[in-house]
Amino acid sequence: MLLACPEREHSALYGKIASMVRSSRPRSITVVSIDGSPHCALLHASVNEAEYILNEDIPRRHYVVLDGEELREISPNAVRVARYLSIVEELIRKSPEALEELARHSLEYRSSLARAGKGDASRA
Repeated sequence: MLLACPEREHSALYGKIASMVRSSRPRSITVVSIDGSPHCALLHASVNEAEYILNEDIPRRHYVVLDGEELREISPNAVRVARYLSIVEELIRKSPEALEELARHSLEYRSSLARAGKGDASRA
């Protein structure tokens, strides 16, 4: 088991994780983080990047803890898409109801709506 916090540790996790995988050849990797944390998202991206660096499949599973209550599995592709904000923007435009879901979980987003005095989540 490896515990890591990108907020407290050096951000060059990609190479470190790739090196650990190459050296120890784990049977699988499971990443669990807090949903909505920009720092924790780096752990998921680092494992995907390690697979890319090594050019080999790494058996892995990604999970996030939602609102401190629910463990949800996410796909490696969800991690990949999250890195490309232009794609995320297109997805929001196609499915604006995603912002309603965001408002249920994100204190930061609700605060931005309140400051703007907007009920329309798509404009925040």
